[in-house]
Amino acid sequence: MAKPLALTSGEPAGIGPDITLAAWLRRKELKLPPFYLLGDRDFLDRRAKAIGVDIKTANVRPEDAVAAFADALPVVDTGYRATAEPGRPDSTSADAAIASIRLAVEDIAAGRAAAVVTNPIAKNILYRAGFRHPGHTEFLAELAAVGRRVPQPVMMLWSPALAVVPVTIHLPLREAISQLSSDLIVTTARIVVADLKARFGFVNPRLVASGLNPHAGEDGSLGSEDQTIVAPAVKTLRSEGINIRGPLPADTMFHEAARKTYDCAICMYHDQALIPVKTVAFDEAVNVTLGLPFIRTSPDHGTAFDIAGTGRANPSSLIAALRLAARMAATLPA
Repeated sequence: MAKPLALTSGEPAGIGPDITLAAWLRRKELKLPPFYLLGDRDFLDRRAKAIGVDIKTANVRPEDAVAAFADALPVVDTGYRATAEPGRPDSTSADAAIASIRLAVEDIAAGRAAAVVTNPIAKNILYRAGFRHPGHTEFLAELAAVGRRVPQPVMMLWSPALAVVPVTIHLPLREAISQLSSDLIVTTARIVVADLKARFGFVNPRLVASGLNPHAGEDGSLGSEDQTIVAPAVKTLRSEGINIRGPLPADTMFHEAARKTYDCAICMYHDQALIPVKTVAFDEAVNVTLGLPFIRTSPDHGTAFDIAGTGRANPSSLIAALRLAARMAATLPA
């Protein structure tokens, strides 16, 4: 029997519980892969009642989640009770969310789960509790280390229409530009190529690299970084046999005809990558962390406090994340 996916609870006051419930209710219609939620069953039952959902939940061990999945939403108890009301995070939010992530990675390491799928967190809530990581991606990299070197995590936003990777991630724009380097572009692209081959089935992935500046610097008249940082990185990657073009003007990289010429766009900073993919495929896009020794996917949206507990949250991105995690897990050795 295949292993289940470990789904984290995310921010308890956000829409994570809502979309989890909605996804499980559509499990048969959509033939979803079995998953279990790491969280608080009583809290989930209260949220189901609040949004008017008739659902059966069951406390299980990860090993029993697949068998339980058809008849009840399996919940693995984290030991943390959540009390936050929809849209109103309280002191329970941070500890419950962090424990869920940590235990999901432990389940992967112990062979109890096939992949980790994470519900949205509210980083500002975690920061108040002493969380020191910029986001999920960096925290997962530290958890993956376990006595060895912390891997370089790479954030990909994937959808059937477009896949993008920001070279710098959760940084203020001024700091992102100062940290951008040829070495960082090269190591990021190598990780992307390795995972596109190993986990997505691409034989020869086609990459493009965006320019940092408008019009990719206009031959240096709009900034020198594209000539001194991006172009040398592309040259190095091409010398290694990697199929990559660039630097290309970012404003012409994402229209329909352009997207057909590559498999993944390597972008220089967060919004340069995420704005186009969320415009083109907001409900289908999935956040994938590459470069880790395990598979991790996530919806591409946030906690949506304004609609939490209303029953209006769209589970499409979480459903896509569950499906992609199962697809990627199928590439792993038995």
